[in-house]
Amino acid sequence: MDLSFATLAGPLLTLLSFVALGFVAAKRLKVNPQPIATLLVYVIAPFTVFRALMNGDPTAEYLTLTLALFLFTSTLALAVNALGRRVFAAHEAALLAFSSGTGNTGYFGLPIALILLPPEGVTLYLFCMLGINLYEFTVGFYLSARGQFSVRQSLIKISRLPLLYAFALALLLGALSIRLPAPVMESLSVFPASYTLLGMMIIGMTLSQARLAAWDTRFVLACLGLRYVLWPTLMLIGVLVLDALLGLSPTLALALLLLSVVPMASNVVVVAMELGIEPQKGALAVLTSTLLAPLLIPLYLGVMLSLTGLG
Repeated sequence: MDLSFATLAGPLLTLLSFVALGFVAAKRLKVNPQPIATLLVYVIAPFTVFRALMNGDPTAEYLTLTLALFLFTSTLALAVNALGRRVFAAHEAALLAFSSGTGNTGYFGLPIALILLPPEGVTLYLFCMLGINLYEFTVGFYLSARGQFSVRQSLIKISRLPLLYAFALALLLGALSIRLPAPVMESLSVFPASYTLLGMMIIGMTLSQARLAAWDTRFVLACLGLRYVLWPTLMLIGVLVLDALLGLSPTLALALLLLSVVPMASNVVVVAMELGIEPQKGALAVLTSTLLAPLLIPLYLGVMLSLTGLG
């Protein structure tokens, strides 16, 4: 299995070029990232998840993975939120909690999954990723909102998120064995590409407005520690335990390990901008973790595969 920098260079350079494009668009064309963040949350993300579920033909096994990742990320974020409020201001703790439960599983992780995993492994990866997406726009969004709003206001904001209804609609159609016409599904194919492009561009747009004062070493280190220390450790333990108890398949094990080593999610910036909670701090932390990814991912996966006997 090729885990060299050359394997990751293509996805990384593509994503960084999107960040640079967003930076230039904001600087030279004065593009405002706020409406784009709203568009991502309320339009593009719901259609992206809906299409993924409709294409994936959900089964009980796949949805169990989705539920398991949703519960894992939600529990982790709730724990980080409780601890973070003792160290950071409320809005910073909220952003840190949101980031702790998610990662760049789509924009960054999926291209790598397509390289490292067989087709059935990619499907497993996608349904795990959907659990993380569901966390982002439910528990994660709530925790972020609570850094700025009351419980009632936060719940109202969640109830207005169309991604929840898109997820439920796709499951309902799947349960009824209703398939959308091929032209409709083909028309929806524009949304995943738009999700990736705009999701990364918004980091560059936010960075164009960032000032040196926005850099917070303590906050960035906390984000990196959660993403590149806690996540790999917990997932490695989880894979070893599941393999000992249930005999985990190598393909699923690799999919889970890959989820644990991707950089921070660009949705950290999207949600922070939508809710008005430290988007510049979030953008700097996300960019730092993305630049570290090509160095850490081959190292981490190599060690983890060796420890699990999959290398």
